[in-house]
Amino acid sequence: MFKSLITACALALLAAPAASNAKTADEARIRALEARFVAAFSAEDLDGIMNCYVPDESLFVFDVIPPRQYVGAAAYRKDWEGFLKSFAGPVKVELTDLAVSTDGTIGYGHSAQHVQGKDAKGNPIEMVVRVSDVYRKIGGKWLIVQEHVSVPVDSETNKPDMMSKL
Repeated sequence: MFKSLITACALALLAAPAASNAKTADEARIRALEARFVAAFSAEDLDGIMNCYVPDESLFVFDVIPPRQYVGAAAYRKDWEGFLKSFAGPVKVELTDLAVSTDGTIGYGHSAQHVQGKDAKGNPIEMVVRVSDVYRKIGGKWLIVQEHVSVPVDSETNKPDMMSKL
């Protein structure tokens, strides 16, 4: 019995680095997904943006822009399409403070995203949003399955803080 307990412990110790390496690799893949998202957003590439999300009706998003929620990739695609059309000229997107964690086929991440550009009249558009994402590894590929985009609200004025700082 003692020998089998030692064997079990030894096997667990040997498996731990492999699990740790897989977790690190998964987190790196999610960071790469977020980098592809930023590149697609900066290029105003709607297909590239949507390739970061699960492509079916299981996608669920709380966005800053009404309505209260978007259910399904088709609904969120329309939201993105309208948002991208609000820009005239180049869009600059910077993702900061990205934290990612995974456990098997589920992952979680949060970041701040700073967006700059100009509207059709040449007026500046600038905002910082907070984004929390839930990822699933589907068919070996990480995709966003749930997203919550928000801005803090000043409780005295009831106005959104579109340039939120830490």
